[in-house]
Parts: sequence; structure tokens; C-alpha cells
Amino acid sequence: MAKIAVLGGGRVGSAIANDLSANHEVTLMDFDRITLDRLSSKNPKLEVCETDLANEIRLKGLLEPFDLVVGAVPGFMGYRTLKTVIAAKKNVVDISFFPEDPFQLQEIAKENGVIAIVDAGVAPGLDNLILGFWDSRIHVQRFECLVGGLPVERKLPFQYKAPFSPIDVIEEYTRPARYMEGGQLITREPLTDIEWVDLPGVGTLEAFNSDGLRTLLDTCPHIPNMKEKTLRYPGHAELILNLKRAGFFDTHSISVNGQKVIPMEVSNQILFDQWLLEEGEEEFTVMRVDIDGEDDHEHHFIRYDILDRMDNKGVSSMARTTGYTATAMVRLVLEGKFVENGIHPLEDVGRSPGCYETTLLHLRERGIEVHGHAQEPENW
Repeated sequence: MAKIAVLGGGRVGSAIANDLSANHEVTLMDFDRITLDRLSSKNPKLEVCETDLANEIRLKGLLEPFDLVVGAVPGFMGYRTLKTVIAAKKNVVDISFFPEDPFQLQEIAKENGVIAIVDAGVAPGLDNLILGFWDSRIHVQRFECLVGGLPVERKLPFQYKAPFSPIDVIEEYTRPARYMEGGQLITREPLTDIEWVDLPGVGTLEAFNSDGLRTLLDTCPHIPNMKEKTLRYPGHAELILNLKRAGFFDTHSISVNGQKVIPMEVSNQILFDQWLLEEGEEEFTVMRVDIDGEDDHEHHFIRYDILDRMDNKGVSSMARTTGYTATAMVRLVLEGKFVENGIHPLEDVGRSPGCYETTLLHLRERGIEVHGHAQEPENW
């Protein structure tokens, strides 16, 4: 039984903490006492600690007794928090979707003998693991991931609810999208190249450019075609594009009745209420991963269609698919199945023997089915 600290008590952080508390001593750290009291009352095995996670000196001291740390803070504070954990010489699994390059922490992670698994969610995360697994077996020529989390009930105008902070979603909608095409790095505006996709169990959704490849651009430069797109109900992208064009996501201040305001901050506040996923509101997470490649001049096509819904305990599908992928990474580290120090996204983990299989088993035990369909050569 290990002592584990989970940083962040949001929907995903709480799902991670509850899952890990079944087999480990878990302390959940957050600044919100009401959230901590609510979670600890529901799970007596869970220890809680009220603290400002942005206070790096205090956080470093609090982490001293723990064997491993899970980072589940909002993206805007993710990089700094991860750096603090590594400086504290603690192995860490991180799900924060921060904009900074995690490999900037490579040297300090290796110097401190720390295993740091980053982007350990559903996408980026589970799709990276799948790609890493196949990349170690065939010569991959094309990788595409389509992914989204959506409410079951479609309500105008947005037809969308966010299972995490709207500011992280807006960041996804404003950051230039990068992908590989014919061995060349292409940069496009997000929310562009809209296409309709039919997905089993869901129906027709729209897919548009988003900057989800992240570490794959550094770790898989040999794959000539790689793309990630976000899935939403048809019509959502055009609405967001119009808001963006009108300046609602601008980050420079404007004057309103003599007061300086930043449009992005105002929009985030408004959308927080519009996009709030209510307690018990039904939603789903859907992901399609396509991989094309060759082995001994034989062509292979592998497709994964993954669909998960809120469970009977009210844990959202996004919290499940993200959080339980993260707890699978914790399991790999604690069981000594992934032991390499340094910064490692999940494509690295997928290449490591047995890690792909253990992760899929871990998810299956929690009701998340991940199956690829392919004509596979014998003895793979």
C-alpha cells in the first residue's frame, strides 16, 4: 500500500482519488474546503488537505511523506505544479493539459531520479498509448484521433457542457492546431477543416482541427501523417468561430464604462454557467483512433472506437476515461512495470513491454472497453 497525494479536487481529481483509495492511502489536496468536506464525507477512506497548490514552498513540504503524486490541477497552473513535484523528488502522474513543453523539465526529472508520466488522460493520453504500442510493432504511416466529451441532451445555443474548466476548453479553441501531413508540419487555425463523422452508438458529429498531438510531434517525427480533431455536435464550431471573430476570446483589455476588462475573462465567467455539467447530468465520451502502417510490406489498418458513459455512481465519462487512465499509470509505476526516469508521455509507456495490456485490463476492470480491430499477423 502506497501513500499517494492527489493535487486537485475537481471532477477528474476526485475520481482519481476515489479509485486509488481502494488500495492505497490517499490524500486529496485542494484549496476548496467545501469540496474537500463533501468528498471526504462520501469516502471515509479519503484523507483531505486544504491548501493553496500555487504556494510552491508549502506544497513541496507537504509532499515529503508521499510515495507518488498525481497532478490534476487546471492547465494554467499545471506546468508550475509539475515542476514543484519533480523538485520534491516524487514520482508523478500528471493529467494537466498545460500549454508549456513538458520536455523542458526533462533534465531536472532525470537529475532527481523522478518518473514523470505526463498528459495521462484520454486524449492526449490513451490515444498516445495506443499509438506507442503499434509504433513498436509496425511502421506507422498514419495516425488520426477524433475525440470529444458531450452531454446526452443537446441544448442550444452551444449543445455542449464542459466536465472541466471552460478556460481550458477556450484555450483549446484558440491555440493554433498543428498536424503532420506528408512529413511536413502544418499549422492551421483551430475549429477549421470541419467534417462530419458517423460514430457507432452516437450518430453524426462534427470534427474540427485542434492542437492535440502535443508530445507526438517530438516523439514520433518518423510518422509522416498525424492529426487530432475535436468532436462536437454539428453547428458548435461555427458558433464558437463567430464568437472568436467578434473578439470574445481576446486577451487584451478593453474599456467598458471606464473600467478595464479582458474579454477572455468575461467570456470564461459567462460560459462557466452555460457549460456547467450539472450533478448527475448524463454525458458521454467518444474517441476514434485510426492507425495505418506496414510490416514486411504488408499493409495494416487498425481502428479503435471507444464510447463511455457516466456510471451508476454519477462519475462522468470524462472523469472515468481520463482519471482511470491516470490511475492505470500509477499502477504501472507502483508495480515496477514502467521504471524509466524522466519525462514520459504515454506513447513512451505504450512502447514498454506489458504496459499497453495492463492499462487496457485496468480500464476493462472499471467498465471501459478498449478494442482495436485489425487483421494481425501471427505471433504479435
